Amino acid sequence: MDGIAPDAAASIDEAALQQTDVLVIGGGPAGSTIAALLARRGYRVTLLEKDRHPRFHIGESLLPANLPLLEQLGVADEVRAIGMLKWGAEFVSAGGDRQQDFRFADAWDKSMPYAYHVRRSQFDEILIRNAARAGAEVIEGCRVRSVQLRGGMRQGGARVEAQQQDGRTRHWQARYLVDASGRDTFLASQLSIKRRNPRHSSAAIFGHFSGAQRNPGERAGHISIYWFDHGWLWFIPLHDGATSIGAVVWPYYLKSRSVPVREFFLATIAQCPPLAQRLADATLISEVEATGNYSYSATRSHGDGYLLLGDAYAFIDPVFSSGVLLAMHNAFVGADAVDACLRTPARARAALREFDRSLRCGPREYSWFIYRVTNPTMRELLLAPRNLLRMKEAMLSVLAGDIFGSTPIWPSVRAFKLTYRVFSLLHARRSAQAARRRSINIRPV
Repeated sequence: MDGIAPDAAASIDEAALQQTDVLVIGGGPAGSTIAALLARRGYRVTLLEKDRHPRFHIGESLLPANLPLLEQLGVADEVRAIGMLKWGAEFVSAGGDRQQDFRFADAWDKSMPYAYHVRRSQFDEILIRNAARAGAEVIEGCRVRSVQLRGGMRQGGARVEAQQQDGRTRHWQARYLVDASGRDTFLASQLSIKRRNPRHSSAAIFGHFSGAQRNPGERAGHISIYWFDHGWLWFIPLHDGATSIGAVVWPYYLKSRSVPVREFFLATIAQCPPLAQRLADATLISEVEATGNYSYSATRSHGDGYLLLGDAYAFIDPVFSSGVLLAMHNAFVGADAVDACLRTPARARAALREFDRSLRCGPREYSWFIYRVTNPTMRELLLAPRNLLRMKEAMLSVLAGDIFGSTPIWPSVRAFKLTYRVFSLLHARRSAQAARRRSINIRPV
């Protein structure tokens, strides 16, 4: 993306520039959260969102570690009203002959026993309206077209040009810029710091059904993960009776599509008999959408006068439902960093180091599992877990998103990783075949 050229930037009438302390690009969970937090601290915050809420988005399954953040934002009751209780998750083998339940209540920290599934259109609207109530200026239907960083905070911060849906062009001068533009990766693309993840590559196809067969009792809210030959599939029950179904597949598989996307999606589901059985009497009630490779990261998380949040920085794979949690948690840490940069510059370097550490923590910890989740050894360990050295409790804590606090899970997580390596060596031929197959599968198409 092109920034404003120096001569074009200089030609903008200074009187037409709107002044703001912090300009946030994107009104998803990351952008809305940091906008609310900074507005509460007294900053002039402008949030620009290209769409109008409510709008569709995937990523409907939250984690227990999300709930304390919702409480701090003051939106817990609103989210509870739209949420489907999620007490745990289940992993199901490709043939359906093996299945394993995981309950969040059995994690190391017993204080976070559940989470929610939400329609993201409703959830994201709750968050962006909360940002407005906190005092942020929220402008929807306003797409950022270019950014001129202008030498950072010491030389006036960022100059932003955006276009509203009615065609009007508007300009802002911001002391600080937050990129929470999601998969648009506005700044990472403009600054040429976005890189394809060489260790993972996947694509997704998804839609909503009515009439899907749910599990009985408390398990009705479980997210179900099904393995199949070309990747894995999700089953996410929603509060209003709809069910989100999606397939995360290797790029070659999606590229092989030669029929309409709806037909291809239904044929993909048919390749997983246990999931197809739960959908035998269900009706597809939405358009089917597909997205290409979405595994990438930026080479840096911040610079002079700006930082990147959530998917604007990195995305790997949704298998552990970590996206919303990481976006919101790092928005809290990011708010502290922006506050330090604007209010107490002597603290800025340390605050930005902490922000960078936090931002990299989630992708690092989850990617180890994501890279191996389709490996036969990992499937065996997830379908037959043992709590030796409290490994199962530690793994459940990771699944719950409890990776940032003081819960002492890491020695047990390391023990789990060692167990994985030992089992892989015991089945060396199978492991080598799986590694070769994966190296072919992740090749971008």
